[in-house]
Parts: sequence; structure tokens; C-alpha cells
Amino acid sequence: MTKTDIDAFRRALEHWQSEMGTGSKDREALAIETSPDEFDRIQHANERDHAMGVLERRSKRFGEVRAALLRIEAGAYGICLGCEASIHPKRLTAVPWTSFCIVCQEAADRSQETSAGEIDTSLAA
Repeated sequence: MTKTDIDAFRRALEHWQSEMGTGSKDREALAIETSPDEFDRIQHANERDHAMGVLERRSKRFGEVRAALLRIEAGAYGICLGCEASIHPKRLTAVPWTSFCIVCQEAADRSQETSAGEIDTSLAA
């Protein structure tokens, strides 16, 4: 990968990072509102749950973007953390914060699905 390519990815990641830093609207949705009406309380709880999910996903993505920027600084950007092969440029263009090649990412996803299935099964018992 050329220095020009790396600089383009750095700019894209920095843009993502700055965009994600403006999430005050989502935090406002976490405010607990009281209401004498049961349906309003249920609606507010659902809105809070949704806002929490958004914040969790945003926080995870922010960490991934920050880690990608650190890999750029360390000279390890574009190298799969699983197999140490080069990550295809098309994948980096689509998901610039990725730390795995497509093969390793699919394996990680399958592993995560299996772990989630085991948790579901243990809860049913």
C-alpha cells in the first residue's frame, strides 16, 4: 500500500472519528422521564433501550476507528491481526477500521455466533 493510500485511509478514519464524537443527542435519550401513564413509561423505556444500543455500537466503532489510527501510526495498518496477511484494499475501502481479512473476519463471526448460541442454550436450562 502506498503512502498516498495510507493518508487517504487516515483522513477517512479521522473523519469517522470526528463524526462519532458528536453524539450528545443520543445521550439525551437516556434521561429517565417519569410519567403517571404506564404506556408512556413503557415508550420511554423502549426509547432508552434503543439509545443505549446506539451508544454501545457507536462506542465499539469509535474504539475500532481509534485502533485503526493507531495501527497506521505503528505501520501495521492493512495487515490482518489473525493471519498477518495483507487486507485487500477493497475491504479497507468498504470498512477502513477493519483489523481482519475477510477469511479471518468470517471465522471470528462464526465463533461469536457459536458463543452466543451456547449462552442461549445455557439460559434455557
